[in-house]
Amino acid sequence: MTSTFPDITISTDRLVLRAFEEADIPDLAEMMNDELTTAWTSVPHPYTLQEARDWVTRRAPAERTEGRGIVLAVAEILTHRLVGSVHLMNTNWRTLATEVGYVIAPWARGEGYAAESVLALVQWLFRDQKFERLELRTAAGNTASQQVAQKTGCVSEGVLRNAVIVRSRTEDGGWTDIRTDLIVWGLLPEDLEDALGSPGSPAR
Repeated sequence: MTSTFPDITISTDRLVLRAFEEADIPDLAEMMNDELTTAWTSVPHPYTLQEARDWVTRRAPAERTEGRGIVLAVAEILTHRLVGSVHLMNTNWRTLATEVGYVIAPWARGEGYAAESVLALVQWLFRDQKFERLELRTAAGNTASQQVAQKTGCVSEGVLRNAVIVRSRTEDGGWTDIRTDLIVWGLLPEDLEDALGSPGSPAR
């Protein structure tokens, strides 16, 4: 029997982490076509409405049901507007370890939403699911993502040299692939308690 995460919703003071819905498709496509998202992730470019529909209706749910992880949309509680996505992936059920990735819409950046989402998800992961390790990998030049890692209490564990392909703008306005280093960050339950400063978990 395949181990899977439960179908969950997690709330913070400002955000709700929930399964993607078909109503999210236009906002997801817009978010994934952002220049920084294109540069630092491996999503198709251009990211079409059909790509977004396939992700929302088929591929994202399969991440959970097939035991690889879980994909959650991140929306503002007050406006219900989609602000981003968090994704647990490459889950190892024997070692109780998984990797997190996230994307935040350009209009929502600078509000601390990425760190808030990751902290809410990892509290659930460690306290409810009894996981022992979360890993985060950031491209060497992606300083914004590295700041999220630091804010959530992750510890830099080393560099995988020349290990990832990112995209860079060309002079004619197109994109080209370039290789770069990958920084590996780790978070353990005791690191999380240090980051939070006091016990407590997000509402569910």
